[in-house]
Amino acid sequence: MTPTAMSMFFTSLAIGTILTLSSFHWLVAWIGLEINTMAIIPMMTKTPHPRAIEAATKYFLTQASASALMLFSCLINALQTGEWGMNTSPSMMTNPLSLALTMKLGLAPLHFWLPEVLQGISLPTGLILSTWQKIPPMILLFQISAHISLTLMVILSLTSILIGGWGGIGQTQIRKIMAFSSIGHLGWIILILKFNPQLSIFSFALYIIMTTAMFLSLITLSSTKMSQISTSWTKNPALTTTAMLILLSLAGLPPLTGFLPKLLITLELVKQNMVIFATLTMLASLLALFFYLRLTYIITLTLSPNTHGSLTLWRANTKPYVMYSIISTMALTLLPLAPTILLM
Repeated sequence: MTPTAMSMFFTSLAIGTILTLSSFHWLVAWIGLEINTMAIIPMMTKTPHPRAIEAATKYFLTQASASALMLFSCLINALQTGEWGMNTSPSMMTNPLSLALTMKLGLAPLHFWLPEVLQGISLPTGLILSTWQKIPPMILLFQISAHISLTLMVILSLTSILIGGWGGIGQTQIRKIMAFSSIGHLGWIILILKFNPQLSIFSFALYIIMTTAMFLSLITLSSTKMSQISTSWTKNPALTTTAMLILLSLAGLPPLTGFLPKLLITLELVKQNMVIFATLTMLASLLALFFYLRLTYIITLTLSPNTHGSLTLWRANTKPYVMYSIISTMALTLLPLAPTILLM
């Protein structure tokens, strides 16, 4: 794909996202989401492989279904209230609209497209799909958070946390593991969307930072399977150590950044007298902790039979990665800065 085409698609992604984030009109927000969808599909198919074509087709069909449901909900809402504004009073179409947005995010039980699509595309496109493409639906959910059903959000979040941990246990493909990791993290985020939307957005920002750092590690190591990442120690020990720490941060272990959203969300649930749900979410997240620790064990404590004794980084790309260093530092060390960040 030529640089001109790539720049055009990236510009379309930015325009679609800005259009959705800055709109107070449901039809304009819907148009922004459609621009986003149309812009990323050519990026998925830039490698002419049957798996990439299949992933792009699944993504298009799923997003088209969610967009149709979203547009139908907005039309009925406009018919009832007489206006297209997002700040209208709650109506009977709030739940279908919430389901359409959660389908775009890939939350369980509407998650079946996400692991297959992420597995069929390249790592850079997977990074965009796991981070950038989730921003517009999440912001729209944030804008209607006062009107969404608490029961619906709790059911979707608990299901997502459970399936996000359960689905990733038996996987050997790292992109599928990252897909189920995304499902589990988004379950934590929408659990407190009704109670504290600001905390949800803060947790979502930390999720984007940690996921970006992990994908950049995989892109640098050129690893898509566990068998490939198990040989990464001899290529670049420092980068492999950083990847291991980012995985532990995604798992939510202290004193890393990933512990901060889980701690704050649990405290918010306890404050809202939802101790049972806080206990259930923590128990369900133990499933995800298992496959994070399993992947960490494979990275650091197993050595492949073909390791060599040379100290020369003959297979490593030694050019500096400034952005990766910044993102990795943020993904690991933001926990001590939590009081300052929350005061801001």
